[in-house]
Amino acid sequence: MMKLTIRKFLKAVTLPMVLVLLVACNPKIKEEEKSLTKPNILIILADDMGYSDIGCYGSEINTPNIDRLAAEGLRFSSFYNAARCCPTRASLLTGLYPHQAGMGGMTGGNGALGSYQGYLNRNCVTIAEVLKSGGYYTAASGKWHVGEERPNWPTDRGFENYYGLISGAANYFDITKSKRLGVLRTFAIDSIEHLPPKDGFYMTNAITENALKFLDIASTQKRPFFLYLAYTAPHWPLHALQEDIDLFRGTYRKGWDQLRMERYKRMVQMGLIRDQWVMSGRDPEVSEWNSLSEEEKDHMDLLMSIYAAQIYRMDQGIGQVVEELEKQGVLDNTLILFLSDNGGCHEGGPQGEDFWGNFWDGTARPGSGDSYHNYGRSWANLSNTPFRMFKHWVHEGGISTPLIVRWPKGIKETGGITHQRGHIIDIMTTCCNVANVEYPKFYKNQEIIPMQGKSLVPFFEGIERKQHDMLFWKHEGNAAVQKEDWKLVSKSGEKWELYNLEEDRTELNDLSETNPETKMEMLKAYYHWADEVGVIKK
Repeated sequence: MMKLTIRKFLKAVTLPMVLVLLVACNPKIKEEEKSLTKPNILIILADDMGYSDIGCYGSEINTPNIDRLAAEGLRFSSFYNAARCCPTRASLLTGLYPHQAGMGGMTGGNGALGSYQGYLNRNCVTIAEVLKSGGYYTAASGKWHVGEERPNWPTDRGFENYYGLISGAANYFDITKSKRLGVLRTFAIDSIEHLPPKDGFYMTNAITENALKFLDIASTQKRPFFLYLAYTAPHWPLHALQEDIDLFRGTYRKGWDQLRMERYKRMVQMGLIRDQWVMSGRDPEVSEWNSLSEEEKDHMDLLMSIYAAQIYRMDQGIGQVVEELEKQGVLDNTLILFLSDNGGCHEGGPQGEDFWGNFWDGTARPGSGDSYHNYGRSWANLSNTPFRMFKHWVHEGGISTPLIVRWPKGIKETGGITHQRGHIIDIMTTCCNVANVEYPKFYKNQEIIPMQGKSLVPFFEGIERKQHDMLFWKHEGNAAVQKEDWKLVSKSGEKWELYNLEEDRTELNDLSETNPETKMEMLKAYYHWADEVGVIKK
């Protein structure tokens, strides 16, 4: 009787039922099946790109591939970085404020310890470390800049594969030429130092090409992937392919005054900003465009054309990456986030400069690998439309970034804009949320500082979640604290200014004198936070 029952049972069993039984009986198979359902995660980070420098945020620069991500995803109108490359990268990778991760300043640290040591400490974990422990393949292509020496490279912090620039800015065509400035630049493949070839090398293309190689590796894995794609574009030096520069030459003869107004109007029409927010005036150190000579206008048109070409080439690379994800059939199961590490860069004075001109005669053609130009404060004022200030500072022009999120399985209404606020510390929490991976209390026998961020997933779903009670910034002499619609901010250690961002996000109407109680409450909270994370008092 028993034999007959078993025989009938086996005849009735179908292949799917067998698979279910196998998975139930084999924990290893169960875990593999579970990991395959998790979304892939791709974070794309631009370098020194302003809030309004891409088409879907009001720019005249042609960025069809980034714009596609926006059309098929969600744009954030109010997302914040940490004002400069190293602090932002530290926050993005760890979910902590920069000081908590050891990156309150820049790499190197100049002998400082703790909050300003200049590399990621061991009381933090990276997204790669967390997701790898959750079954993800992890890789990074591009700029690192959160630890110059071993054991502080990407492969020391959870990335299985790496290609790119360990250091900060470098020559796009030949990194050995950066030595002219007395600065050595380290490039690496995985954990081995590498010197890219001089012939046919262009940094942006190389970063894209190696990202594609990592996606190829990912396609062979029986696990989801996390890819950190950190372009150096459009950070100075202004180096671009001539064919790309030619696409924009002449566009900027209109000048920054007219172009700022054109971007502002487009941003209002898009619904990114409110027309009640008066655009900030031309920066006090920037000349009226019409006061320039024809020769100066042509030179400045060239500089901005090169900058635009750098963004265009990055956009083309992003298009290749998205196309590869489509080919692999995994695009719609990939959470893609695109953002910038700080606002447009003012360095180089109002009209920029060729840093090498301090050592040679400065006659090299801008855009070529023999120059080391930046585009200057005047064009950075355009990049940060409609806001005040620049990279380094924590006024809106320094810390506001585009954030575009594409994830069809998680975004309720594609092509939309959310005005809910987010911060760079939220990226780690979001990744843990969508990957269903637990953030550790201990890692490699070290106690880990708790995450500071909140998941952005409710925003994807159109749900209003509780905002951060307060958000904080401190970089060099610049400090800010934000509570609900209020923002208290100080530039270069000067007086504290108070703004209502709901009414005046361009920070033109200082309310500190008429709201002293709000100012004191926020100031008290700022100093408490500063003590807690180890901010140097200066």
